[in-house]
Amino acid sequence: MSGAGTQDCPEAPPIRVTGLRSAFGANVIHENLDLEIRPGEIVGLIGGSGSGKSVLLRTILGLQTPAAGKVEVFGHNIHVSAERQEAERRVGVLFQGSALFSALTVIENVEAPMIEHTQLPPAFMRELAAFKIKLSGLPDDAANKRPAELSGGMVKRAGLARAIALDPELLFLDEPTAGLDPIAAEEFDQLVCALRDALGLTVLMVTHDLDSLYAVCDRVAVLADRKVLACAPLPELERSEHPWLKSYLRGPRGRAAHNAAAQRSGH
Repeated sequence: MSGAGTQDCPEAPPIRVTGLRSAFGANVIHENLDLEIRPGEIVGLIGGSGSGKSVLLRTILGLQTPAAGKVEVFGHNIHVSAERQEAERRVGVLFQGSALFSALTVIENVEAPMIEHTQLPPAFMRELAAFKIKLSGLPDDAANKRPAELSGGMVKRAGLARAIALDPELLFLDEPTAGLDPIAAEEFDQLVCALRDALGLTVLMVTHDLDSLYAVCDRVAVLADRKVLACAPLPELERSEHPWLKSYLRGPRGRAAHNAAAQRSGH
């Protein structure tokens, strides 16, 4: 695995969450939650409905302020504005639904972060955007189409091309295979692995997709009981006796995903 460099804080992990408390009024979502992500790994984030996966993702991105605790991205406190700017340069996000600008073409969408954050010449920006589109596995003619003209899988790839526009070291994926047919989902999983290896990315992926978890994740973080119950490889989590995790991984769908993964790896 190729890990991402950390220029400012060489020893700092890409993500470190300590003692996090998230609450909306009297409703406590997370309590004393800890999570650390290592350079170069793909980590899946799972949990039941209401466990706070989206809240945790938004908090790590600095979009939501915690009631207590600390969130560091490459050693920078994401909730201190000056430090957040340092961290943001090194982060890419693929939101659920891709959040593309509907009035812009794919290549204009990919250029948008470059225009906002860099002073690159327009011709070079266009060339770079075209390269990111190619990296994301889209055909050349997709560049000049608008999102409404693309299939669901192509929209995801366009969103991914935009997420890697600024050469991030850390990539967040929010339900990246939701709504995709099994073939498109498998192709997207393969793309995520290929980009991690080629670009030295660290990836945190929120997903319900059991096949994706088995296909791409080095470790899986389990949100339960208001904290990260465990962050470990799937074979270790499969042995857990926690009721939710047991039904999730050892139920019929979990067993089917496990067996499909075993077949793919030849075991």
